Amino acid sequence: MDRRSLIKNAGIAGVLAAGVAPAVHAQAAIRWRLTSSFPKALDTLFGVNDVFAAKVKEMTGGKFEISTHAAGELVPAFGTVDAVKDGTVEMANTAPYYYFGKDETFALACAIPFGLNARQMNAWMYEGNGLKLMREFYRNYNIMSFPMGNTGAQMGGWFRKPIKSLNEFKGTKFRVGGFAGKVVERIGGVPQNIPGGEIYQALEKGTIDAAEWVGPYDDLKLGFYKVAKNYAYPGWWEGGPQLELHVNTKAYDGLSSEYKAIISAAAAYAHMDMQAKYDARNAAALKTLVAGGAKLFPFPKDLMDAAFKEAMALYSELSAKNPNWKKVYEDYSNFRREANLWFRFTEARFDNFMQSAKL
Repeated sequence: MDRRSLIKNAGIAGVLAAGVAPAVHAQAAIRWRLTSSFPKALDTLFGVNDVFAAKVKEMTGGKFEISTHAAGELVPAFGTVDAVKDGTVEMANTAPYYYFGKDETFALACAIPFGLNARQMNAWMYEGNGLKLMREFYRNYNIMSFPMGNTGAQMGGWFRKPIKSLNEFKGTKFRVGGFAGKVVERIGGVPQNIPGGEIYQALEKGTIDAAEWVGPYDDLKLGFYKVAKNYAYPGWWEGGPQLELHVNTKAYDGLSSEYKAIISAAAAYAHMDMQAKYDARNAAALKTLVAGGAKLFPFPKDLMDAAFKEAMALYSELSAKNPNWKKVYEDYSNFRREANLWFRFTEARFDNFMQSAKL
């Protein structure tokens, strides 16, 4: 081989080594597992994971495949944070407020009583400091977080008898998710934190007096109206509850920048998709529930006022003793104040008029 050919071939080899090899490595097939806190029967709450996994597969040309697993298949419903933290699974999707027992700050990534609605939550996360602050907090748990799902404002749950006053609510054994139980307890209720798949049996057997889940679409599937006819509104503890995708930081750091961007984009797509499904499906489901005997009633004002007062007092107490909470809640509460000032003049007025108009 002459010198010119040698140089030419050496140059090609260098290009291959420096350019093609890293690209092949970046696109090597990846197989991950994603565990959920929800059963497969709930095709919106669990289904967000399938939407996400399908989008990742599509955007990587099938090179990044994620298998999705319901609560209990790999990890218990309330075991997702530890599973991701310890690297038992690479990913999980959950309602972070389930983990308020570890640190109340988890709840701020999902929902707190009298907190942000869904649109405000999106604004705080994506345009405000929400995502930044929560990711700083999650470093303690080896977690990289992404918003991935929101139900919108929820209903207030199913009761054996309608609640007409705060006094009637006192002593009620109420299945309520996560952090809200702290406020329920302070106004005289008896909170019960039970996974979704176990609520019907507890309500049917009388182990609990009432239970909330999400809203009409899921509640119809779970059949609560068969054992408790009175359907309360609103779910003042969940004005815009957000689910999250949690990714083990070591696994995430091992991805190419392209795959990291794909995870972010796919999670955002699934996030939007879940809320669209709930907004589209809840109306018809509510009609079906009412036709099946469900009786709607609003929570009484004295209950709402007492709950609001106790919630604000609780948040002040937590700020005094939990520096993680104080750091995030201070920003959250400031954003909530400004957001509600704006919504008061636009969204609220418009919605109130449209919902009272004869359409």
